[in-house]
Amino acid sequence: MATEKETEAGSNWKLTLAYDGTDFYGWQVQPDRGTIQGTLAEAIGRVTGERVLPQGSGRTDAGVHARGQVASFWLEAAIPEENLRRALNRKLPESVRVLRAERVEAEFHARHSAKAKTYEYRIWRGEICPPWEARFAWALNWPLDVGRLHEAAALVVGTHDFTSFAASDPDLTTRRAGDDGGQGESAGNVRTIFESEWRQEGELLIYRVRGNGFLHHMVRNLVGTFVDVGRGAGEIGAILEARSRGEAGPTAPARGLFLNRVEY
Repeated sequence: MATEKETEAGSNWKLTLAYDGTDFYGWQVQPDRGTIQGTLAEAIGRVTGERVLPQGSGRTDAGVHARGQVASFWLEAAIPEENLRRALNRKLPESVRVLRAERVEAEFHARHSAKAKTYEYRIWRGEICPPWEARFAWALNWPLDVGRLHEAAALVVGTHDFTSFAASDPDLTTRRAGDDGGQGESAGNVRTIFESEWRQEGELLIYRVRGNGFLHHMVRNLVGTFVDVGRGAGEIGAILEARSRGEAGPTAPARGLFLNRVEY
């Protein structure tokens, strides 16, 4: 007898993925460009013979990495979970790994079902960024007041209108609010941040933020603004209140950003 996770029409699948986004043009499939979504769809097709377009929890940008991206899709083929994981990893490039493959309830959707996400941004503070860190951190040895960074990060905790930290292109802000943790466009630019903090690990300065959803470029714009504050420019409270992208700092480079975890 078919279970709730497996019906006569097939099964709904959830994959947890890790990837090095350096050589990809982001998550979303694009004509004639390598993307995570397109690469994964091709691998699924080669393994199962089925044509699917896996839906991600959010559309990470070109150069952004993931330790815990989630994708969902429907398959008619009956295949053991561990077999699918192994088979996909044999077809995928080494820069993309399936960490877990599991059948889930039919109602599950990687984006719409998400309740919270955690991102991490890494800054290399040493004079010379070693080659093994260069793809995964922003090399930045400018003088920074770390105390001001901590104070600034704490000020974004809570529910706020994050218009000042959204993508400056209004079309992109609407179209790419796919990083919204299931909040949908009706939420506008209001998001709730549960945790926002910096920590030091040797030469790495690491920002960790957990929230119910994120606007396009929001984390990178927060980091760029925090760096400005650490150099003595700007006040986070006033920037939030302005609801204007022009009041915030620059967008930090994509290479330092990781999608660490999606909660359901």
